[in-house]
Amino acid sequence: MTQIAFYHLETWPLEQALPMLLEKTLASGKRALVLAGSAERVEALNGLLWTYHQDAWLPHGSAADGDADEQPVWLAAAGDSPDGDNPNRAEYLFLTDGAASARVADFERCFELFDGRDPAALQTARDRWKQYQAAGHALTYWRQTDAGGWRKQE
Repeated sequence: MTQIAFYHLETWPLEQALPMLLEKTLASGKRALVLAGSAERVEALNGLLWTYHQDAWLPHGSAADGDADEQPVWLAAAGDSPDGDNPNRAEYLFLTDGAASARVADFERCFELFDGRDPAALQTARDRWKQYQAAGHALTYWRQTDAGGWRKQE
């Protein structure tokens, strides 16, 4: 079963949280597939990952860049791949902007990042928690701290 972690974004937005989680992913030697809500959002995240910090470098790409198999982080819009393929052979799946995947079970880990200030995003996260739990996945819930980290909720 896949380890699925829900990341409740309250203090900082996705644009701050995602790069930190992707840095940890690459440091662990894993590859990531990031699914966003639209092609426009993919391009915004693509630009962000080049510029989010002057001392950081996150190798990544999207369909606009090509060569998915060479990219440790691949950005895609959720609807771009009807069969939910994994073009960069990622072990970790990141779901943002409410994006969903029918292939969660194909990954070691899945990260559900959702905006805790958006009632619709909260409801979607609750619904997915129930679905994943019913499917037998291992679930954890993480909440942001004021100190800039994450606290696991029991």
